[in-house]
Amino acid sequence: MAYATIADIQDRSIRSFSADELKVCQNLLDDAAILIDRFNKSATEDIKKVVSCRVVIRAIGSGGDNGVPIGASQGSMSALGYSQSWTLGASGASGELYLSKTEKQLLGGGSKIGSHSPVEELVPETEE
Repeated sequence: MAYATIADIQDRSIRSFSADELKVCQNLLDDAAILIDRFNKSATEDIKKVVSCRVVIRAIGSGGDNGVPIGASQGSMSALGYSQSWTLGASGASGELYLSKTEKQLLGGGSKIGSHSPVEELVPETEE
């Protein structure tokens, strides 16, 4: 079950989507809902909607005239050398569904510190 609609995506985007992109949009919204639920199913519906829109718009791409992929934290262009490079933040790739650091914070994560060691479960407890 998606937390946002195609209309929500179009209302938040800076460009119009092609017919092919609109066909894919609903599937991406469904996939984003699974990703969000895996991270924090108890987040509010409003937050899930915002995060869904951000994730899908980033996956489809912001388009625009500048050619900069949405989510890029660094980039460079050259003219006659035909060079272009981008660094994407939050360990995602262009076109991939992923939660950014901000989205994880919106969903209630990111501020917690902790660890788990599966090895400790193998060590028998001793009584002192």
